[in-house]
Parts: sequence; structure tokens; C-alpha cells
Amino acid sequence: MIKIRVHGEPKGQPRPRAFARRMGDGKFVARVFESGTAEGWKSLIAAEAAKHRPAEPISGPVFVDAYFVFPRPKSHYRAGKHAHELRSDAPKWHTSKPDRDNLDKALLDALTQLGGFWRDDCQVCAGVLQKSYGPRPGVMIVIESDDSRPSIEVMEVEP
Repeated sequence: MIKIRVHGEPKGQPRPRAFARRMGDGKFVARVFESGTAEGWKSLIAAEAAKHRPAEPISGPVFVDAYFVFPRPKSHYRAGKHAHELRSDAPKWHTSKPDRDNLDKALLDALTQLGGFWRDDCQVCAGVLQKSYGPRPGVMIVIESDDSRPSIEVMEVEP
């Protein structure tokens, strides 16, 4: 089992964007680009993960749990002399963007491309993803490579 704690505000992997431009001859040229908003976050993950990298990439099934913690917005706190206290209705769970699938994509990309933990992220077959608020933003990553995790048997339903 490998545990990695990365400090910083989690960022999701942005979707590629496309645009078309009319050239001088009247033809359109299409371009696709990725905004690099997650690159800094992925670099933080890679830098911390490098300290825990196995000697050889993991082969076989991999289980990755990721517990993302986001900073609380100012609206979660009381006002005035109690501004340091949470409001009684402040939520525990982070239910706004970035989406958990985009957070997972950025994390797995960083560990695959920059971290060298496994050969391909298709090996990641299960894991917990959690988004919550807390005092120290970041992510706690737990990586397991044994096959001892219980699985849920999927039954085929007859038509």
C-alpha cells in the first residue's frame, strides 16, 4: 500500500476545446487545444508521487482511492467577531465543479505519465473518490496493487 498526500487546491482535467478559423482563401481550418489549467496541479501530484514511486511499474490490477479536500468559501463562515467559525448549515461535501471524473482523470494522468506507477491507467480497476471541504486543501491518494480487495459479482439479467 502506498499513501501520498498532496497539498494544494485540486483541479480537474479540462476538456479539449475546438475552434474553426476562416483562412484568406475562404477555407476553414479546425484546431483543437487543451487549456493548461490542471498542469500545475498535476505537477504537484507528480512531484510528491516521485517520493513514493515503486522501483518497477505495477503490473496487474491497481486500486486507487482519492480523497479530495477543497477550501471552504467565505460564505461557509459566520460574520463579524465569529468570522472564524463555520456556519451551522455549512456543508461537509463538495458538490460543485470540478466534477469527480475530471479530478480522477487529472490524478491518474499525473500518476501514469509523470509518476511511473503503472504502465497504463487502464490497470486501475477500482477505487473510492471523495470530494469534501476541509482546512487543508489537497488530496490523499491510496494505491494498492494486490488482488485482495473484495469485488461485487455482476449478474447478467435475462432479457
